Amino acid sequence: MDMDVDLELEMKISRRELRVLLLHEFRLGHKATEATSNICSTMGKDVLSIRTAQHWFHRFKNGNFELDDLSRSGRPSQVDIDLLKQLIEEDPRMTSRCLAERLRCSHTTVETHLHELGKTWKYGVWIPHDLSPHQLQHRVDACMELMTSHRNYQWLRNLVTGDEKWVLYVNHTRKRQWLGAGQTGVATPNNDLYPNKIMLSVWWGVEGIIHWEILPAGCTITADLYCQQLDRVAAKLKGKQDRIYFLHDNARPHIAKSTREKLLKLGWVTVPHPPYSPDLAPTDYHLFRSLSNYLGEKKSTKRTTSKRTWPTSSPKSLKTSTNAGFFLYQDVGNKS
Repeated sequence: MDMDVDLELEMKISRRELRVLLLHEFRLGHKATEATSNICSTMGKDVLSIRTAQHWFHRFKNGNFELDDLSRSGRPSQVDIDLLKQLIEEDPRMTSRCLAERLRCSHTTVETHLHELGKTWKYGVWIPHDLSPHQLQHRVDACMELMTSHRNYQWLRNLVTGDEKWVLYVNHTRKRQWLGAGQTGVATPNNDLYPNKIMLSVWWGVEGIIHWEILPAGCTITADLYCQQLDRVAAKLKGKQDRIYFLHDNARPHIAKSTREKLLKLGWVTVPHPPYSPDLAPTDYHLFRSLSNYLGEKKSTKRTTSKRTWPTSSPKSLKTSTNAGFFLYQDVGNKS
């Protein structure tokens, strides 16, 4: 029963009340050790340490009878949460040290409160181009046109899309490694400033790859060459689709007058594509990404003479990098 009473008293006594008791013991002429024993015996075990009593007795001897804690210098640990929320909403890129300056507190205090608000410090995503308001509106208009002109998704089975891509002979890929303390891991070199590469042109649809070409060395895509390629794609599609919806980006050869005339002659319906929008081009965000994964860490010394074709598989199997990839070239040394 006595222990319960002591515990209750120990929990209720405040620092200032404890210091009043110490001052009382000091006025009675007791020493710090004796005062500690007296207070702990009546107010609860371990409620006071000898070192604390000695500290306050030293202050009393010097004539300092102030029992309240003195205000400390430095920055406060409390911040205005509403002001903190307002600052990061106005400028999410403001660092914790800048926020600490504005709030007049330490940056560690700011970081603590930011974590409590569920905020993390991370980079935004890279975008290919900073779009103007007109270009942003163009994106909205193109998407709204697709949604209003096609009430279902059946037309996607007749969609044909394509693009060009530079493919490197040597593909360096940096990967994470399990390393011990002091280990540096396997280094990954940067790509050469002017690497050996070839130009790949590919066209595909929901059923798989329709046609692909590797351009001769030193050859670039022009409007005339692009029209010739479209003829070859049309030959591959002849008799297979009654109506073709064609999607390509806004590269100059793709929007040239001769190209537009060629598409009209072929009877293909051009799907609107806003500029600087690789996220709306399946070839960029799906096929070429899978191809890059497939070619990761692959190396070659010469242009391939192999005529291996793309897999003409279903869209489901094209989701994996293994099926979407193919050998554009191979090391001659491996053939000997």
